[in-house]
Amino acid sequence: MNNNSINIRVIPSIFTLANLFFGFLALVLTMDGGFKLAAGLIILSALMDSMDGKVARKLSVSSDFGMELDSLSDLVSFGVAPAILTYRAVLQDQLGYWGILLAALFVLCGAVRLARFNVLDIHTYFVGVPITFAGGFMGLILIFRGMLPWLVYPICLAILAVLMVSTFKVPKLGK
Repeated sequence: MNNNSINIRVIPSIFTLANLFFGFLALVLTMDGGFKLAAGLIILSALMDSMDGKVARKLSVSSDFGMELDSLSDLVSFGVAPAILTYRAVLQDQLGYWGILLAALFVLCGAVRLARFNVLDIHTYFVGVPITFAGGFMGLILIFRGMLPWLVYPICLAILAVLMVSTFKVPKLGK
């Protein structure tokens, strides 16, 4: 291999880091009031997240490092970013401090869900709703903020938080 070529093992991590980058940008845009664009970036993070694992398997370069990096990225992009976005865009004005607690519950349940996923060696289904789905769903419905009743957001946040730590078997699609 010459000095100018990229090591094939880092290619999936580029997608994972893009996921994290878009999650970070969603947080910055949320702070600046760019709620719809922040929601769109969460969805873009989901696209990057779907690509990293596929690329790793296709190139036969899956690794424990990649799995850990993916989990850390997912916690930011699909836990912290949608929770803070939901809080700032809807819950802050409607629920005040209770909104902070609800948003925190979503993040905490997402972290537990990711930790549980990393220690279970199950390849045919997920235990609990994946954080990628939960955060992506919140991002999707936040695009429609103003068109849906405000109560939809805290209810979805609470239900998804519980579903992430539930013991429901969720089939893995595309396997």
